[in-house]
Amino acid sequence: MSKTYITKQGDMFDSIAYNELGSENFADALMNANTDYHETYIFSAGVKLTLPDVSNIVTNENLPPWRRV
Repeated sequence: MSKTYITKQGDMFDSIAYNELGSENFADALMNANTDYHETYIFSAGVKLTLPDVSNIVTNENLPPWRRV
């Protein structure tokens, strides 16, 4: 079962990704899981979003310093 998040007034994809998924680098994954809201920059309160499973996504933060781009 997917986890969900209910937005608060003023939420944005990057801030939700940071607060709920641990890094703003997951904003793309969050947007891809919620394609109906691709053109939303600032959310109103009460929008139900699906939180993607990011445990398999590799980001620069997960890599050793010499592998970061």
